Amino acid sequence: GLPVLEAMQCGAPVICSNSSSIPEVAGEAAIYINPQKKEEIANAILKVVNEPALREKMSQRSLEQAKNFSWQKCAKETVEIYKKVQVRD
Repeated sequence: GLPVLEAMQCGAPVICSNSSSIPEVAGEAAIYINPQKKEEIANAILKVVNEPALREKMSQRSLEQAKNFSWQKCAKETVEIYKKVQVRD
């Protein structure tokens, strides 16, 4: 999910896979495609290229979605999980 998030932080419209954890990262800001279907990929690209209003809307959504993630938040949540699962001697 990091490349998706990096693109979103730049305000890029994102087209990404509908599998694995990527939808969790991209939320409602992306167009999802089956990565095994070339025609879905091509259609999504053409849609973004040919529809300036959609492209702008996606760009704004990308920036908003990216605000939900930070390294500081990741570190804090990781420490909290470590505390919960800490094995005591």
